[in-house]
Amino acid sequence: MTSSTPRKPVHLAVYDTFADWETGHATAYLARAGYEVRTVGPDRELVKTIGGVRIQPDLVLSDLRPEDSSLLILTGADLWDTSDDLAPFARKAREFLDADVPVAAICGATAGLAREGLLDDRKHTSAVSFYLAATGYKGGERYVDADAVTDGKLITAGPTEPVAFAREVFRLLGVYEGDVLDAWYRLFHDSDPEAYAVLEAAGQ
Repeated sequence: MTSSTPRKPVHLAVYDTFADWETGHATAYLARAGYEVRTVGPDRELVKTIGGVRIQPDLVLSDLRPEDSSLLILTGADLWDTSDDLAPFARKAREFLDADVPVAAICGATAGLAREGLLDDRKHTSAVSFYLAATGYKGGERYVDADAVTDGKLITAGPTEPVAFAREVFRLLGVYEGDVLDAWYRLFHDSDPEAYAVLEAAGQ
């Protein structure tokens, strides 16, 4: 674990049809590591997740500045593929990456980044390669068939890999490292009882 020095918040994008299951591991353990997790919506109106959970955003996307954040997390949502409503979130991701502030995108959010051109020159992954190919983006040769991929300050993952997604977030932010990071992943991905012992010994 890194030091307890105050950190800039992590910002979690929230919008209607937000995929509930994709960020729970990441946000829970970021909070345990001392990060404040703040939700960012298209406006201040309540949003409703795929699971029917209602979330009141902490702030509006237009007010979010990269210099005030440690990370922007973009989750999947039906809206990424059915409208242009979430395009402003992809444009905000460009602002973050241009400012050298990390972005982590999972599931449909990867398609949003592809449409924004952010995957044309970066290694990345998603649900399947042809899902991104349908966006017409130019980064097909950089697609990696893996559970999650980090290229510089950008993390991508498919919808079935929330644990690998969290692992890459923790690695990039230095929340867990080395054997502890590996043990965390093995515990939550593989239910490996030996991994729990490693985490206990490390005081996690």
